[in-house]
Amino acid sequence: MANKAIIMTKVRQILRFYTQGKSKLQISSLTNTARNTVKRYINKYEDAKLSPEEISKMTDHELEQCFAEPIQHQQNNRLTDLLKLMPDIEKQLKRKGNTILKVWQGYKLTHADGYELSQFYAYYTQYCKGSNSTLHIDHKAGDKMYIDYAGDKLQIVDITTGEVTKVEVFAAILGCSQLLYVEAVRSQKKEDFIMACENALHYFGGVPSAIVPDNLKAAVTKSSRYEPIVNETFADFAEHYGTVVLPTRAYRPKDKALVEGAVKIIYRRIYEPLLDKVFNSLTTLNIAVRVALENHNNAPFKGRNYSRRQQFNEVEKSTLKPLPNYRYELKQQFLSTVMKNGHVCLGLDKHYYSVPFQYIGKKTKTLYTATEVEIFYRYESIAKHPRSKVRYKYSTLLEHLASANRVLTEWTAEKFIRDGAKIHADVASFIELVFEHKQHPEQAYKSCSGIIHLHRKVGSERLANACRRAKHFGIFNFPIIVQILEKNLDLLSIEEQNQAVESIIMPDHTNIRGNTYYE
Repeated sequence: MANKAIIMTKVRQILRFYTQGKSKLQISSLTNTARNTVKRYINKYEDAKLSPEEISKMTDHELEQCFAEPIQHQQNNRLTDLLKLMPDIEKQLKRKGNTILKVWQGYKLTHADGYELSQFYAYYTQYCKGSNSTLHIDHKAGDKMYIDYAGDKLQIVDITTGEVTKVEVFAAILGCSQLLYVEAVRSQKKEDFIMACENALHYFGGVPSAIVPDNLKAAVTKSSRYEPIVNETFADFAEHYGTVVLPTRAYRPKDKALVEGAVKIIYRRIYEPLLDKVFNSLTTLNIAVRVALENHNNAPFKGRNYSRRQQFNEVEKSTLKPLPNYRYELKQQFLSTVMKNGHVCLGLDKHYYSVPFQYIGKKTKTLYTATEVEIFYRYESIAKHPRSKVRYKYSTLLEHLASANRVLTEWTAEKFIRDGAKIHADVASFIELVFEHKQHPEQAYKSCSGIIHLHRKVGSERLANACRRAKHFGIFNFPIIVQILEKNLDLLSIEEQNQAVESIIMPDHTNIRGNTYYE
């Protein structure tokens, strides 16, 4: 057992612990390696008189040549061949449906004298433990996108006042390929948060099966170890993109280890190139961030011959679900009680929207976007309207009103003119003049309704005559028609009518003071 060969990553661990001053007994315990084996490699290290820097620059093959026993040459050649395949094996296992058994079967087809399954799996496990990609083995392609904010902020400087504004830095990373997205945003508020998440999905060109946020207020309404409550708007956003939200457990940093590591990378790869630069707007800042981001995504992994972008294109891109045809439209919400007139008021616009009359007095929730207003009662949609920003006006659907109120909404100037024309052309002409002399059309509705209803009482001919007389007097309202009909002026000749007109326009009154009163 003392002469059993061990993987080169474990040799690196032994030498690293040794240079850190740990005892051989401690190293044996930490690396789960026999103490005699630890001694053997430490002795070889001291005999070779190599520095830690030289060791770190050596490839696994070079390290093996330096520390391997001559009698194990054939064994180490087989191990060396396997180690060369490890990065590709790691990449294969990221594909959905691939297992260690399938990969081993493929390995045996090309390496007939290769290791059996148990040894193959043992060496692969050791490789992962000593590799920088320790946590990556469990991340399947297209499975999760991890999101978070960096703790340190960037800043923009107002070009006129010199005022410095701190801005948040949003990060999203795909678990399998580790392709990273970074964007500076104004705040961690819901609007900026969802916009950044959406931009990340469009940057990746597809949608993962789940989005994994930290317990941010914009993402999680109430955190819980077992079943956190996701913010309704963020859940709606996820529904629009056909994915789900899986918040991490509170106070469990391992749940978000990948994005935590990404934040450390952001400080080194994104922040450092921007330290000596001044940005006057969020747009110019994000342009510089994007340049640094592309450099990072296109740089090879440490110890690998491929980059995050290459791994994404080869392994993960095809597994992402397609983006929807249109972007998510952020919905705002507010609670209100339906007024007695069957409407709710959108306070932001001071505009009123109708709901079915049976919901009068009920508490409702209104969701609105830039173009649409939708009203809910107990999670059921009861009304939907195009959004209007005309203040103090009503958007009313006829089917929402009770039968007693529907008649009022059908009143229009055109309707009354049509009804008047059915009686007589003079009636229609008079009604047009009534509308012209009112400041607002609705002020004339009741007057016109009263004039139309007089037809039932006096008939078409008398009503038409009354309208002609009123036009002659130059008075255009309902009371003048009533007076003409009550005094039978519509039955008089023009001469008789002129004599009686003063009794209508300027009636006698005992309290009239006369033109000499103020002399």
